[in-house]
Amino acid sequence: MSRARGGAAGLRREQRPAAAPAGEAEVERPRSYLHAGQLAAATAPTLLTTILGSCVAVCVWDGGAGVGGMNHFLLPHWVGNGLASPRFGNIAVGSLIEQLVALGGRRAHLRAKVFGGACVLAGAAASGNHLGSRNVETALKILAREEIPVVARDVGGRRARKLLFQTDDGAAWVKRL
Repeated sequence: MSRARGGAAGLRREQRPAAAPAGEAEVERPRSYLHAGQLAAATAPTLLTTILGSCVAVCVWDGGAGVGGMNHFLLPHWVGNGLASPRFGNIAVGSLIEQLVALGGRRAHLRAKVFGGACVLAGAAASGNHLGSRNVETALKILAREEIPVVARDVGGRRARKLLFQTDDGAAWVKRL
C-alpha cells in the first residue's frame, strides 16, 4: 500500500496501514466501508475504506478539531432529475463539507485528498474525456471553489484502487488493484 501524505506527490510505501508512528500510542479506530453513493463523517477516530474504479473519493478533515470524512461518488453532476444524492460529485462534495462543519470542523482548517478516477474501460482511454477524468475534474473544481486545499491526490490511470482513510489525522493509504 502507498500512504498518501503531504503534498500532491506525497505517496510512499508503508507496511501497516493503521499503525501509529514510533513512540506514539496507537489509536483504536472503528472501521467502516463506503459503497458507491455513500459518505461518512466522524468526530471519533475512524478508519474509512472503499474500492474505486472510475468513481472518486474525496477525503476531508480538520486535524485540529479531530473531524473528518469521505465520500464515494459515481457520476460528476446531478442535473435535477431524480433524487439529489451523494452518487453525484456536485452533491457529495458539498454535503461532506457541510457535515464536517456541522460536527465542529472549521472551514478555514479543512484539508482534502482526492482519489480514484481511473479509466477502467480500454475503449474510453483514447478520448481522454472519460468518466473518471470528469469525476476528478468535478471534485477539484468544487474544492477550489470552496477554498479547501488539496494536499494529496492519487487519480487517473487504468487500475482500480483500494483506499483507507483515517478521519482524525487525514492519513490515507492506496493499494492499486
